[in-house]
Amino acid sequence: MIKVLFKSHNKETYCKEGDLLLDVARAADIFIDAPCNGNVSCGKCKVKVLNGNVDTEKTRHITDDEVKQGYVLACNSRVVSDIEVEVPSKLSSSMHGMKIEGGGKEKDEAIFNRAKDIASNHNLEFRTNIKKKYIELDEPTLDDNISDVDRLQRYIRNNLGYNEIDFRLDILRKIPKVLRENDFKVTLTYVQKKNKLTIINIDSGDTGESLYGVAIDIGTTSVVVCLVELENQVLIDKASSGNAQIKYGADVINRIVFATKKDGLDILYKAIIHETINPLLRSIYEKNNINKDDVISVVASGNTTMSSLLLGVYPDFLRREPYIPPFLRSPKLMGENVELEVNDSAYVYLAPNVSSYVGGDITAGVLSAGIWANEENVLFIDLGTNGEIVFGNKDFMMSCACSAGPAFEGGGIRCGMRASCGAIEGIKINSDTLEPTLKIIGDCEPIGICGSGIIDLICQMIINGIIDRRGKIQKDIDNPRIRFDENEIGEYVLAFKEEYNLENDIIVNEVDIDNFIRAKGAIYSGASVLLDSLGMDFSVLDKVYIAGGIGNSLNMENAITIGLLPDVSRDKFKYIGNSSLVGSYLALISRDAKNKLEEIASQMTYVELSVYPGYMDEFVSACFLPHTNIEEFPSVKELLKI
Repeated sequence: MIKVLFKSHNKETYCKEGDLLLDVARAADIFIDAPCNGNVSCGKCKVKVLNGNVDTEKTRHITDDEVKQGYVLACNSRVVSDIEVEVPSKLSSSMHGMKIEGGGKEKDEAIFNRAKDIASNHNLEFRTNIKKKYIELDEPTLDDNISDVDRLQRYIRNNLGYNEIDFRLDILRKIPKVLRENDFKVTLTYVQKKNKLTIINIDSGDTGESLYGVAIDIGTTSVVVCLVELENQVLIDKASSGNAQIKYGADVINRIVFATKKDGLDILYKAIIHETINPLLRSIYEKNNINKDDVISVVASGNTTMSSLLLGVYPDFLRREPYIPPFLRSPKLMGENVELEVNDSAYVYLAPNVSSYVGGDITAGVLSAGIWANEENVLFIDLGTNGEIVFGNKDFMMSCACSAGPAFEGGGIRCGMRASCGAIEGIKINSDTLEPTLKIIGDCEPIGICGSGIIDLICQMIINGIIDRRGKIQKDIDNPRIRFDENEIGEYVLAFKEEYNLENDIIVNEVDIDNFIRAKGAIYSGASVLLDSLGMDFSVLDKVYIAGGIGNSLNMENAITIGLLPDVSRDKFKYIGNSSLVGSYLALISRDAKNKLEEIASQMTYVELSVYPGYMDEFVSACFLPHTNIEEFPSVKELLKI
């Protein structure tokens, strides 16, 4: 066996000769960012070998200077002797993205309330059939010696009016001790359904009337949970973190491929449940002094791949023509079925999917956006890893998905990160000095750049003549912030390491820009083709709703300038937040909203872009700044003086 010391983590492990260094790190539970899941295409899994040797090959991702320092790609290096390895600091953008972040519920309340208003204005009622009640039973005597269960059932029949009573084995196991812990004074949590009452929890004494539910947005890159008090529909707290599955690929295709490997599906299941969602739940419970047994309802939404992996369902046929999902609507689930840290009998509901690449996150988003009730033509764009788009109104809804990749959430970008503390979210470049002014989330030192920052940067770079319309950096500019590596790949320095005491400069290079241009091109061309499938164009739009993890800092004007969004009147645009989470919240607090969610999924028509005539031509045309056909962007034509 060969010894591997991860010196940066003070962790020692052993492996076999020839084992891939990335796999060794994963087995040791050490996070190394590998968005391409070991395809040697992204260059993010860069580590430094301090002592010993690995069998590796030179790639374009490692400069000659870095080779001399001992840098290798973990996905491209096999262990051949005892080694010491240094992984980039835990404060690197990727590691930072995995941290749990709490709070932020105040700024969400307006978005949540807007969605509630839309629902209530269209006769969706907010009510729950789950109740909690303190009761006092007669204590048993020799004359009244019926069983504990019969005693409980007698009270329910006489006082609550239910003749049919149901409960699970785990409740039966609790009953004898719980009844006697506080002299037969207990609190029941139960579900009312017509003439049937189902007990889902029993506690000793009076534990109050508060019951809680959890709404979850399961994104490919990030996961957000919010805790809700069900009776008054109050948002108690919210927390988010990176999706731990990102260790096995940044996008759904790489995750699906990993799921087909030995133990891959189980590893991905544990990553989302035990490494992501449950730690988020524990953090909220501890902060708010909540007992997990009082959490009796869960609504989760995610794309079709994330929903499949959440349930441990084999997903490989999602990516293979004819792209068949394993399910659109999940079976009835309870907390214990998916090992969530909620009441074992809690109802777990997954928002329904539409197709292989339009999932429950989009049906939930459409619910919260109110497209189903709108008279006007609405274009809904979710700027996440998959880039889903919906166009329609109360009479029809068309949908599609474009392969945008993780660029909008910082993935596939050398110094990219989620929109979290330390992320550069806004940029202004001085036209004379080319010096940047940075807006940083959390008012702290920068550690990376998120999606909204990249949009601003590309916009500023083209306005100031740093890049051409292909995204290539001009070679005749003499400025210390513009430089070229030995492969003649240009880069712009956002922050020198000496300025902020960083390990490395924060830069965006031509490869990053190219990745982002393809991502924005996928969105624009997808929206264009979706309208074209109905014989329409962007002139028919009344509203454009933007959702997704790109954040409130999205500058719509800059997004139009680079050709991400259509060049229509600016007053038509509105950012509606994490619409997937808001839709989950609505379904959590309203049975009517849950029914509407099912209706939306059944009514939505899906357009498969990969087989749509002319889509690839439109995509190629959109991979330009802002577009090869500048006439589609009259305001940008004027701005750039083309």
